[in-house]
Amino acid sequence: MPSRMTPSGFHHVAVQVRDVERVAAFYARVLGLTELRRFLREDGALRSVWLSVGGAGGFLAVESLPEAPVGAEVGFSMVALRIDAAARGLVLEELARAGVPVVKQTAWTLYVKDPEGNLVGLSHHPDDAEVGAGAPDATAG
Repeated sequence: MPSRMTPSGFHHVAVQVRDVERVAAFYARVLGLTELRRFLREDGALRSVWLSVGGAGGFLAVESLPEAPVGAEVGFSMVALRIDAAARGLVLEELARAGVPVVKQTAWTLYVKDPEGNLVGLSHHPDDAEVGAGAPDATAG
């Protein structure tokens, strides 16, 4: 009997950071995510910013973890956001203008890091990018 709890798509990813405002601004200004909501702590300090990733209502929750000691694990392993394969070259140009280096790329995904070093994938999998649109040469070793 199949499971009754079958995921129907992406809901959200949460990333714990030390500076919510700085990291949320990266996702909004550099990657174009739209801010949905802000949540405050009882003392009025910023606790969380939710940003839309488009599509069927999925979002990224940037959450404060200011009490984490230096060296403590914060963040996530990676979040991958969908981009249009035809726009790959334009995405590369936007990243360059924003001063955000691409740390790695595959045939389908560009990898960048946010201000706290969290890995972000910008992916058009399974759609191939057009030749000359910033896609690596699939024949290269």
